[in-house]
Amino acid sequence: MSLERAEMNDANEIGFEELVASADEGIYGMRTRAMGPEGRLSLAAEEVVGSPSGNIFGYSQNAGMGWDPQRMDGGQFLILSTLGGVRAPDGRPIALGYHTGHWEVGLLVEAAAEEIQRRGGIPFAAHCSDPCDGRSQGTTGMFDSLPYRNDAATVLGRLIRSLPTRRGVMGIGTCDKGLPAILIALAGARTLPVVAVPGGVTLPPERGEDAGKIQSVGTRLAHGEMTIDQVNDLGCRACATAGGGCQFLGTAATTQVVGEALGLSLPHAALAPSGEAVWRDMAVRSGRALMALERAGITSSQIVTDEALQNAMVVHAAFGGSTNLILHIPAIAHAAGRRRPMVEDWDRINQQVPRLVDVLPNGPVGHVTVRAFLAGGVPEVMLHLRRQGLLREEALTVTGRTVGENLDWWEGSARRQRFRTLLTELDGVDPDDVIMDPQRARSRGLTSTVCFPTGNLAPEGSVVKSTAIDRSLLSADGVYRHRGPARIFTTEKAAMAAIKEGRIEPGDVMVLLSCGPMGSGMEEIAQVTIALKYVEFGRTVAVLTDARFSGVSTGACIGHIGPEALAGGPVGKLIDGDVIEIEVDCERLRGRIDLVGSGTDEFGPDAGSQVLVGRSPRADLAADAELPDATRLWAALQNVGGGTWGGCVFDVDAIIETLEAGQRALADAGRLPGATAQPEAAA
Repeated sequence: MSLERAEMNDANEIGFEELVASADEGIYGMRTRAMGPEGRLSLAAEEVVGSPSGNIFGYSQNAGMGWDPQRMDGGQFLILSTLGGVRAPDGRPIALGYHTGHWEVGLLVEAAAEEIQRRGGIPFAAHCSDPCDGRSQGTTGMFDSLPYRNDAATVLGRLIRSLPTRRGVMGIGTCDKGLPAILIALAGARTLPVVAVPGGVTLPPERGEDAGKIQSVGTRLAHGEMTIDQVNDLGCRACATAGGGCQFLGTAATTQVVGEALGLSLPHAALAPSGEAVWRDMAVRSGRALMALERAGITSSQIVTDEALQNAMVVHAAFGGSTNLILHIPAIAHAAGRRRPMVEDWDRINQQVPRLVDVLPNGPVGHVTVRAFLAGGVPEVMLHLRRQGLLREEALTVTGRTVGENLDWWEGSARRQRFRTLLTELDGVDPDDVIMDPQRARSRGLTSTVCFPTGNLAPEGSVVKSTAIDRSLLSADGVYRHRGPARIFTTEKAAMAAIKEGRIEPGDVMVLLSCGPMGSGMEEIAQVTIALKYVEFGRTVAVLTDARFSGVSTGACIGHIGPEALAGGPVGKLIDGDVIEIEVDCERLRGRIDLVGSGTDEFGPDAGSQVLVGRSPRADLAADAELPDATRLWAALQNVGGGTWGGCVFDVDAIIETLEAGQRALADAGRLPGATAQPEAAA
């Protein structure tokens, strides 16, 4: 601690009297009665007699909060958000939020609520805030990240059901876990009209680094690639505006894109710059849309259909989106009561769909997300996909019209023309260089988004964002091939220390184990992949793990390896010095990760399988000592519900069936409290 900070602490020492006494004489001027709101309710006797008491008491609550008692007959609409922090009217922080993504969403709530009120409705608002995956990188906070999504979706669903008089629900969210939870909750509100409002993106600094690159300063400083003065200067400006998700196509931005592709958001809503007029206008129009859906009788179940889910997966592939959506889209489908897409579906779609968008972190140029918005965003990408025959145009959306009808409007709209022109005027960028047709995309080296390698180390599969592998590392036929020694780590902390201390060599294969659901809640190891991206030798290092990655991750980073090490997966039998062979065909989207040798002994994939069978799991595999019990419970429940490939959901029927079977088995063994073993049947 610095001397200056120590002196400040001494000056701010808080005494006992300050805790128990008050110098404010005004505290004694309290009341024990109040007049109550002016006016009268306008309830009819038959309504009072025939309604649940809760509905009637709700009118008293509404009046108590200041609503005009003569305006109680409007339709009630609930606005849920992920609001965080306390923001003064002038934008000054009174109490900080966890991240910019939820800092300004209260302004969207306000804009939508005012529009609903102006049109005769009664808006209600509640929120369930969300953590920041960037803030929790490399900390034990990451152990709660993915489980939080399930918890938040549950809370949001309970909030929806706890206002029985609502006629429709709006969900407003921005970032990695909050917005997926919003979409899951809206999909689960099957009988209600719903609209999702994305919280938009933060703008990049005029001069400086984006919110992805800035997360690598520790490693770059350790390697002498920047100074502490640069860290302090650039770090201050990376989030150049107060609201919105990060400026790259990470999980936050990808979820906004997917929500719109599902039909749950208005056309050209995703990736709007937070705080700008176009962003507020979206909330106003979304309020109108919610009321229009209610009048038309269009509900969530009519929008979140199998066709909509396919569109979402197609658009995800075309954008080059975060691999975390492989976890979130199945969860949305499950909440909607639809078939959950499996690996085969993702593989088929990525085989068919070209990547069309050049946005960070994928490249080749790596534009920021606001440029994708100006270039036309989701509807512009969908125009190209429609021409390829890849969309289900009959899918219904929150406009009350189909995807095809929305695209007919977009193609000839003034909005499309003006925003695309604005991109050229403001940044000197051709919108067709950000969102491309398939021919231009292929000529620029863009490949399809996701590949699912198998092999003797991943018999259940794995995931790599193949489109983000450095093109200079590919062969002429578009194949990434790497053979290198395994460097084994059982914690992310140990892996980061090795990178910063210079103990990772070019060509190494870093293997991070015990990082799946059972080990660490399937933490996101973005600090490892970001560090490798921005150090000179990093592009030659591959990463294998049973953890997951941030959407900002690039390079030969293969995650979601199944089975995970702690579940007995063969990857948990690797030792330092094992030779690992990786092959990822970025054109045909096929790949393998195999043990092919150990030290100087090379034996190939088939023999490698036998070597792994003969080995025991590593003795140092263990769940993190600080893994919360709540996350351990989440890991067990989601495993019964289909595991990571099933979206990490709580499949209640499967869980109950498993618990009942377990209880019967324990009872038969006499291991339930008060239970005795069942007698053998007579012969």
